[in-house]
Amino acid sequence: MGANMTRRLMRGGHTLVVSDLSADAVKGLAGEGAIASSSLDDLVGKLTAPRAAWIMVPSGDATEKTVQALLGNMQAGDTIIDGGNSYFKDDVRRSKICAAKGVHYVDVGTSGGVWGLERGYCMMIGGPKETVQRLDPIFKTLAPDAATSRALRNAKKCPALPPAPPKTATSTAAPPAAAIS
Repeated sequence: MGANMTRRLMRGGHTLVVSDLSADAVKGLAGEGAIASSSLDDLVGKLTAPRAAWIMVPSGDATEKTVQALLGNMQAGDTIIDGGNSYFKDDVRRSKICAAKGVHYVDVGTSGGVWGLERGYCMMIGGPKETVQRLDPIFKTLAPDAATSRALRNAKKCPALPPAPPKTATSTAAPPAAAIS
C-alpha cells in the first residue's frame, strides 16, 4: 500500500524520498520520480527540516524498530507518522518517547488497499493539532476527493450511511462517522 500512496502523493505534486527493505521497490519508485534512499539514515539525511517520515510497516516489532531507527536521526520539530494499524497504547507510548526528544508522532490508521491509488485512502488521524495542520496537504492529497466519493456512492459500490436516529434528550446514538475529504 505504501508504494501506491507514494504514487498518489507524487501525482499530487509532492516530492518524496523513499526507503524499503527491497532495493528493487526503491528503484522502481525512483524510476517514477521519487528520490531513492539506501537506508533510514540516508532517508532522514535527504529530507528537509522540519522532516516528516511516514512509515508503512507491519505493526509490532517492525514498527517499533523503524520508529526507533528514525528517532535516532531526527531532530526537534521533525515528525514520525505511523500509517499502519498499531495498537493505540503502543502509539501513545511511542508518542511520549518521541516528545521527550521534541519529535512529533502522528498516528494515521490508513485504509484503502490496492484501490487507494485511484480512489483515495481513508485515514484516522491523531496527533498534535499544529503538526496535523502542517501535514494537512499530504492528508488531503491521499484522501478521496469529493467527485470520487460522489461517483462511488452513485455507482452503489459504496452504500449510503443509514439515516441518523432522531435526536432526543435520552438518545445516546452518535452521528455517523465521516471519512476525511
